[in-house]
Amino acid sequence: MAALGWLTPRRRSATARSVLAGEASAEAARKSTQESLDPQETLTPLDTSDREPPFPVHGDAMAAAFFDLDNTVMQGAALFHFGRGLYKRKFFETRDLARFAWQQAWFRLAGVEDPEHMQEARDSALSIVQGHRVSELMSIGEEIYDEYMAERIWPGTRALAQAHLDAGQKVWLVTAAPVEIAQVIARRLGLTGALGTVAESVDGVYTGRLVGEPLHGPAKAEAVRALAAAENLDLSRCAAYSDSHNDIPMLSLVGHPYAINPDAKLRKHAHKLDWRLRDYRTGRKAAKVGIPAAAGVGAVAGGTAAAIALHRRRR
Repeated sequence: MAALGWLTPRRRSATARSVLAGEASAEAARKSTQESLDPQETLTPLDTSDREPPFPVHGDAMAAAFFDLDNTVMQGAALFHFGRGLYKRKFFETRDLARFAWQQAWFRLAGVEDPEHMQEARDSALSIVQGHRVSELMSIGEEIYDEYMAERIWPGTRALAQAHLDAGQKVWLVTAAPVEIAQVIARRLGLTGALGTVAESVDGVYTGRLVGEPLHGPAKAEAVRALAAAENLDLSRCAAYSDSHNDIPMLSLVGHPYAINPDAKLRKHAHKLDWRLRDYRTGRKAAKVGIPAAAGVGAVAGGTAAAIALHRRRR
C-alpha cells in the first residue's frame, strides 16, 4: 500500500508495521465515511471564568472523540462475538468455538488484553475468513451485531459518545477488531466511523493476511494521528476513551484522556496523571477500583458460559 501523503511525522517508538497498520486503518475509515462537519462552522467561545469550561465544546470542528471498543464501549471482545456468529453459520467447527470461548474467558477473567491471546484469536479469525468475500462478511456482521453485540453496549460509554455527537463532533471507534466489523458497530451506534485492523483483500476476497499488523497499542496511536492529520483535527482538543493500559499511547495523544472500566495498570497511570475515570461495571470487579458503577448491566460472563456449555453438550 502506497504511503499516504497527509501523514505527520511519527514517533520513533512506532514500528514500520505499526505505521502501516495505522495508515491502512485511517485510509479505510476515511473511505467509509461520507459525511463531514461543515468546515465553516464556528467555535463556541471557551468559558474564561474560574470554573471548568463545559466539555465537550459545542461546535468545535477541530475536536473529535476516539473510543476503544472491547470492554470500553462493549462488554467483552467483539472478535469473540463475531466468532460465535460465524460458528452458528457453520464457518468452522465446534473445537474452534471452544478455542474462542477460552480466549474470551481469559479476556474477561484477567481483565486485561494479553497480546499473545489476542494474536492467537486474530490468527484464528484470519484463517476462518480466508477466501470469503468482504461484502459477505459485512452482511453477516450486521446480523451478528443484533444477535450478540447490541445488548452488550455499555449505556454509560454510549452516553459519553452521544455527548460528543450532540456537540457536533465526530466520534470514531478505534479497535484491534477487523475494520469491517468495527464499521458495522459504529454505524449501528450512530457514530462517525471506525479505525480497525485491516485484513488484505484482492478483488473483494480476503487473502488471510493483514496489512501491517493488528491495530493494537502503538498502531492505534498511529491510526489516530493519521486520521487527525487528514481531518484537520487538533489532538489537544480531542478526547480518547479506553479500558486498557495497552492504549496509553493513544490516550496520551489527546488533551482529554479518559480511563473507562480501567484495568489495574491503566487505573494507576490515570491516577498519577489525573486523568478522568469512569466505571460502568457491576459487582466485585467494579468495587475493586473504588468508583461508582452504573446499575442494571448484566453479568459479563454470560456469553462465555453459554458458549462453553454449548461445547460441552456437543461433546
